[in-house]
Amino acid sequence: MPRRPMIAPSLLSADFARLADELARIADADWAHVDVMDAHFVPNLTLGEPVVKAIQAVSPVPLDCHLMIEDPERWAPAYAELGARNVTVHAEACTGDPRALAKDLRAAGALAGLAIKPGTPLEGYTEVLRDFDTLLVMSVEPGFGGQSFMPEVLDKVREARRLVDTGHLTLLVEIDGGINADTVEAAAEAGVDMFVAGSAVYGADDPSAAIASLRAQAARSFPGQ
Repeated sequence: MPRRPMIAPSLLSADFARLADELARIADADWAHVDVMDAHFVPNLTLGEPVVKAIQAVSPVPLDCHLMIEDPERWAPAYAELGARNVTVHAEACTGDPRALAKDLRAAGALAGLAIKPGTPLEGYTEVLRDFDTLLVMSVEPGFGGQSFMPEVLDKVREARRLVDTGHLTLLVEIDGGINADTVEAAAEAGVDMFVAGSAVYGADDPSAAIASLRAQAARSFPGQ
């Protein structure tokens, strides 16, 4: 079956005072990407469990919770229990075996995701990732929206795609950071399945049209499509 590009608009670029309305504007997206930051793992503070619970109650699409937090072993399962479709933790924040946390997330009903920063090599996690459902490759430094895309991370995407295509891994390859009309094709060619886009969607006059356009661009750039 041909791969289908998936778009996850980032609520970090939405109007936080109108989140229910902002979610309604992306009803034809695949997931809604929710950045949870604790001002410790990253130098910014966004939102936590109470707001995610409220978002979950009104979102027309599944939630993709990206936890940029310390001590994910303690906090991450609660986001799965709230009903998030996918809960991603950072490899750099895990103090124990990430595979144990993946098991906890799945037991709570969510897909388990592992994120790596731009400077974190993929090689150290190839076996760990056998127990995960998604790999989130950061194409900016985590913590703030609006940063420029770092093309050097695409080598990690290509390696992850190779591992998926050869059957070593079974997961979605996701990318987050600077994804827009100028960068989505390169990311698609490298092997990304799920594209997180913030200002490219919420900065557009018509977010729905922006989602459709990004999806079409990615689809044209998928190898063999």
